[in-house]
Amino acid sequence: MSVELKSIELPSGERLGYREREGGDETVLLIHGNMNSSAHWDIVLEQMDAKYKIYAVDMRGFGISTYHEPAARIEMYTDDVNAFMDLLGLSSCIVWGWSTGGGVSMDLAARYPQRVSKLVLLASMSTRGYPFYEDGPDGMPDVTKRIVSADGIRKSARNQWVQKANEERDKTSMRTLFNSVIYDRNQPDEARYEAYLEDILTQRNLMDIYEALNTFNISHMDHEAAAGSGLVDRIQVPALVLRGERDMVITEQMHRELLDDFGGRAHEVILTGCGHSPLVDDSRQLLAAVEKFLQGGTEA
Repeated sequence: MSVELKSIELPSGERLGYREREGGDETVLLIHGNMNSSAHWDIVLEQMDAKYKIYAVDMRGFGISTYHEPAARIEMYTDDVNAFMDLLGLSSCIVWGWSTGGGVSMDLAARYPQRVSKLVLLASMSTRGYPFYEDGPDGMPDVTKRIVSADGIRKSARNQWVQKANEERDKTSMRTLFNSVIYDRNQPDEARYEAYLEDILTQRNLMDIYEALNTFNISHMDHEAAAGSGLVDRIQVPALVLRGERDMVITEQMHRELLDDFGGRAHEVILTGCGHSPLVDDSRQLLAAVEKFLQGGTEA
């Protein structure tokens, strides 16, 4: 099945890149995570059932998309996706978000509920955000001290290390990072991995995304960086929440927060032997679970 890389200009003046895969009458919109773009959905674009027409968007500041106006709130990326759907005539579709894209997908389902027919969350950030913590004396995160400001995000030594690697296009450091926390179990084949690394280094909004992750909160529980909006209650569509049992990015606590905040309205699947990238670790297991859900084979 053919996949085309395209772009479209939003009314805001931002131009979003996207990949479009031919398919049938059911439409799926894929929303990538941080340090990713639509390029990292390639395995899904290659392997998902041909009955699905697929769009995979590059969010603002990622891939081939522009980054004219800084965006340090998840809601800004959501509004871009809503405008993108308007321009493509996607009134409603299946929305599948991965990691940071899970936050954008949840926000879309909460604030633009007419857009989402079914919701798939893969290794998603929590409904209460993705917390960043101050550096402890040993250089490790002090989980008793959540960062509460944009300045704190930018001063973090760990965040600065990643930013430096990004700015200097340091593939060696970026590969080391991904091997340690994302591809710790399995790695893409070399050609695919090289393409991923090239794509990772196109990101222009790393610190803004970190701030957006830290301040997101659609739960009813306030946290140090943001009050809870309670918007999670507006997500009423069928929802699937998947997590790799060995995910080193999304903790068990974050996963449980999300499920608890959905109040029993989401179906959970734990992916055996997978980490933060089940696409690489076990795409067959992942797609079997997702397609079963989309065909009505699971009940929330």
